[in-house]
Amino acid sequence: MSFTNYLETEILDHVFSGNAYTAPGTHYLALFTAAPGETGGGTECTGTSYARETVAFTVSGNEATNSAAVEFATAGNNWGTITHVGVFDALTSGNLMAYGTLSASKAVETGDVFRVPAGDLDITLD
Repeated sequence: MSFTNYLETEILDHVFSGNAYTAPGTHYLALFTAAPGETGGGTECTGTSYARETVAFTVSGNEATNSAAVEFATAGNNWGTITHVGVFDALTSGNLMAYGTLSASKAVETGDVFRVPAGDLDITLD
């Protein structure tokens, strides 16, 4: 996953200018049907029963990994083909902090449940 310009600026401002950055208390995973980018954008999933889900991370070395599975509600209608995910600092609106492309796209149809197993969502700094 890549950091967005928003998070890159916050980190650089904190580390090199000494300005405070308060990390969000909760992170939220969003599903996308079109790619977000450095400035956000993309097309976040919409559909009956879709909502961002909380995601928790464990950090080791230069990598943060989801520490528990993330399971979305059962799709009440077709959500489309999920191609990307993003981590936000709010349940609605908010700032996109990181985003990435799925290794395999997934069409979510009525009655499907989208899951991300523990350890399958990695954010790495090089």
